[in-house]
Amino acid sequence: MNLEAYSAEKVSKINDSLKVLLQPNDSNAAVLYDAMNYSVFAGGKRLRPLMFLAVLDTLGEKCENYLPFAAALEMIHTYSLIHDDLPAMDDDDMRRGRPTCHKVYGEAQAILAGDALLTHAFCAMLQIRPFVQPDKLLQAIDEVAYLMGLGGMVAGQSEDITAEGKSVSIEKLRSINMQKTGAAFTASIISAAILAGATREEMDCLSRYSECLGLAYQITDDILDVIGEEEVLGKSINSDAKNNKTTYPLILGIDASRTLAESAVEEAVLSLEPLGEKANILREMTKYFLPQRQK
Repeated sequence: MNLEAYSAEKVSKINDSLKVLLQPNDSNAAVLYDAMNYSVFAGGKRLRPLMFLAVLDTLGEKCENYLPFAAALEMIHTYSLIHDDLPAMDDDDMRRGRPTCHKVYGEAQAILAGDALLTHAFCAMLQIRPFVQPDKLLQAIDEVAYLMGLGGMVAGQSEDITAEGKSVSIEKLRSINMQKTGAAFTASIISAAILAGATREEMDCLSRYSECLGLAYQITDDILDVIGEEEVLGKSINSDAKNNKTTYPLILGIDASRTLAESAVEEAVLSLEPLGEKANILREMTKYFLPQRQK
């Protein structure tokens, strides 16, 4: 199965799981459910849950048993986007070609929608209990909680805000971005490896793979913020400059940044060599991390 067909099949299943998980069950919270669904189903490639399912396939696990966990990863990602778009953060009015959550539902409801998506995600993860050993499930949830919070995404976002308007070295920029952006990919990939009972060698390969892709994704995102088209991206461009953020193109220029992203993707592919042909879909997925549209 080629990448396009594989992604279409998996995204359809991820979306079906999200619809079940986010089906309103309390009429008193109708606006909250509307805001959650508005943001979750705004589009996107579902990269993080896709990577999660691809690792399970690579390691011989039945993906259907783990769909609620995959959907939970997308819920956490969406919560982070809702909060990032708020006036107190990046102050963006458009996301994926339509008004951001707070522009439609107000800032208070947007904050609550993000809060609800984050907390409900952990309820969703627990739905796979019948299919996995308890210790593996706890370890996988712990990995996600840490990397999406103080060990990665949230801490990295805090560092990113603190660095606004300041001179930042390339080393510091990479450190911030590996937390802010890369940790979410690491959480998706490594949690799947844990659930599948990966060997130490497999875990090492996948860990390096995730680090390289996290770097490539952030560089590409920085490039697109400078040279991308709003109609294609579905959001405003030049937001990094507006927020006085140091980026790879600002330090290295567009061409050198593109070369660095391509090198990171090449290294990601090389990291999979010990896994052989069974990792072919993971190799194909690296195409999503080169300078092209990301959502």
